[in-house]
Amino acid sequence: MHMPHSDLGLLHDLRALSILLEERNVTRAALRFHLSQPAMSRTLQRLRGLFDDELLVRSGGDYELTPRARAMQHELALLLPRLQNFVAGKEFDPTTATGIVRIIGTDYTTSTLGPHLLPKLFLAAPDLEVRIEPREHDSYPALEGGRADIALSVLRPAAPLRWEQLFTDDLVCVVDRDHPERDRFSLADYTAARHVAVTVIDQEQPMIERWLQTRGHSRTAAVRVPHFVSALAALPGTPLVATIPRRLAELQAAADPRVRLVEAPEGLDPFPYGMVWHPRLETDPTHTWLRGMIRAAAMDLTESSSEEAHSEDLLNPFTPIT
Repeated sequence: MHMPHSDLGLLHDLRALSILLEERNVTRAALRFHLSQPAMSRTLQRLRGLFDDELLVRSGGDYELTPRARAMQHELALLLPRLQNFVAGKEFDPTTATGIVRIIGTDYTTSTLGPHLLPKLFLAAPDLEVRIEPREHDSYPALEGGRADIALSVLRPAAPLRWEQLFTDDLVCVVDRDHPERDRFSLADYTAARHVAVTVIDQEQPMIERWLQTRGHSRTAAVRVPHFVSALAALPGTPLVATIPRRLAELQAAADPRVRLVEAPEGLDPFPYGMVWHPRLETDPTHTWLRGMIRAAAMDLTESSSEEAHSEDLLNPFTPIT
C-alpha cells in the first residue's frame, strides 16, 4: 500500500470508496458523491493502486466485492464517522450540513411521526437530504454495515445495537363500515375472519402472528399488501379485517368514511416504538443531533395526541347509558 501525499485526499478517497462498495456501480456512486462518472472511475483506479486490490470486479452491469473489499466495507463503516469528525474538529452545524441521512421505517413512520419530524429536519438542515428507506429483513445488518443511520421500529435489536423507546401504540382492527362486528372482536371471531395482512417481515405481521401462536391459533390472509395504508384499500364492501397500529388507523379512518374501527381481541397489549442505531455513532455529532430531532418529534406526536383526546373529552362530557 502506497500512502498518498495528502491525508485529506485520503479521507476523500475513503469516503468515495465507502459509497462505491455500497452502490457497486460507478455511475450511481458518482451521482451520490457529486462527481462525474469519469472522475469516479479515476478514483476507483487510484484506490485499486492504493490497496493493491481490484476491490470491485465487474459482474454484468454492476460489480462484485472482492474478499478484501468486503472486509474493508465493515471497517469503513466504523472508522469514517470518527475520521470525519476528527478532521472537522467542530460540532455539527445543521444549517451548513450536507450529505444524506438514511432512516429505515415504514409508511407507519412517515404517516404518524413524519409530520412532526420531516418538516423540522428540512427547516433545520435545508441542504441535508433525508431518505426514508423501507424496512427489510436485513435492516439491522444495514445499520451494522453503515448503509443506514437509524431505524424506527417496534423490534428490539440484539446487542450491540442500541434501542430507545419513543412512544407506545396499540393495535386496532379496521373494517368496512357495514361490517357486522360492532365493538370488539372475540378471539374466535377474529381467527374465523379473513384478513388483510401487512407484510412487514417475511410476508407476515410478526407481532400478530406470534401473539396468535402463543394461544394456539392462526389467521387466514385473503390479501397481503406491503404497506399499512394500502391495507385499507381492500376493505370497503368486504368482510375483510385489517389490524394496524391505532395512531395510523385513526388517521386513515377519519379520512375515509367507508371504513371504521373495531377493537382487537383482548390480550393484544400496547407495544413500544423506538429508534435503533449502532453504538459507533453514539457520540457522532450529526447522529446525536438526528436522535434529538427524532426524540423531539416523538414528544410532539404524543403531546398532540393527548391534546386531541382531551378536546374530544370536552366535546363529549357525558357517556350515554345503553
